[in-house]
Amino acid sequence: MPEKNLDFDRIIDRRNTKSVKYDLAAKKGMPEDVLPLWVADMDFRVSSYIQEAIARQVEHGVFGYSDTGEEYFEAVKGWMKRHHGWDVEADWLVKTPGVVFALSLAVKAFTEPGDSVLIQQPVYYPFKRVVEVNGRRTISNTLVYENNKYFMDFEDFEEKIIREKIKLFILCNPHNPVGRVWTEDELVRIGDICQKHHVIVVSDEIHGDFAFKRKHHVFAGLKKEYGEFTVTCTAPSKTFNLAGLQLSNIFISNPELRRAFRRQLDIVGYEEPNIMGMVACEAAYRDGDEWYEAMLEYVAGNIAFTREYVEKNIPGVTMAEHEGTYLVWLDFRQLGMTGEELEEMIVQRARLWLDGGAMFGESGTGFQRVNVACSRKILEEALERMKGAVLA
Repeated sequence: MPEKNLDFDRIIDRRNTKSVKYDLAAKKGMPEDVLPLWVADMDFRVSSYIQEAIARQVEHGVFGYSDTGEEYFEAVKGWMKRHHGWDVEADWLVKTPGVVFALSLAVKAFTEPGDSVLIQQPVYYPFKRVVEVNGRRTISNTLVYENNKYFMDFEDFEEKIIREKIKLFILCNPHNPVGRVWTEDELVRIGDICQKHHVIVVSDEIHGDFAFKRKHHVFAGLKKEYGEFTVTCTAPSKTFNLAGLQLSNIFISNPELRRAFRRQLDIVGYEEPNIMGMVACEAAYRDGDEWYEAMLEYVAGNIAFTREYVEKNIPGVTMAEHEGTYLVWLDFRQLGMTGEELEEMIVQRARLWLDGGAMFGESGTGFQRVNVACSRKILEEALERMKGAVLA
């Protein structure tokens, strides 16, 4: 059966579909005519294999308690091996209704109230939120921005682990929002530091299937020893546009860490996953390669289009070097605007709904995150609006 949903230029009207991205403008204080390129889901129709698998489940008409079987794990295992060269075992797998949910469980499982947790800002804002809402402190090993590219400060990383008595580090791999796909050398340097100081690593690898300039390295797979202190968070939600089905696959090879994590899962009362999420994930990882490869090529084209458009048409704005994710990081600081002025220009004059950089940490001030996983026509309209607002 051939893949049917390969027309990524097609514009699908998502309004009035209960979409967070499109239907919450008024609730979030945005103009009704705003063009949304903010929250990280795609505007593309999912693989036809996923649609048909869900349709078969719906046709069955019974939606009782459900759980995954061997076929599910084989599909997940096959994907990890084919695309990342990573061999996973069935007993490592813990299913959760989302990666952010899993991050919160990990914070409670591996730290105590008052402990410090290390993150690398500017970074996906729920990292800070799940730490602090659970009564812990966030410490930032802030990334260094040089020549349009971000780097880790390894000396500061180790110094803060020692000074702040860090027990847990949340790694964003690839990094959202700055678009880095960390090299093997970079990951080994932080891995060796964490091993030396007995720091547990929670590696958020939800964007791991979006690596454009180099191979994505699964942190836990780089050295056997790393698996002993790592929780690897994966999901089909970014890769196959399944965020609304709420299913993530968390891999923990260390039995002691897995027991502590599962205990927190028991405490919140979560047992069986969403049946539609299971069906969709299995179909995606088993049959979705053709759709995935075509989508990846289209998104890469959108990233290149954005870079070229910004360079040629929007003076004072630059795009950070992009290696992974479908989220582009734009630097507006040369315009000399305050944060409030920049937001006013983007929202009120350009009529765009982006993610302001400050939400990712103070070091993100003056930047904007742009989701380019949309039709080229929509992306071009957004960039034209941005150009008009900057040049006005």
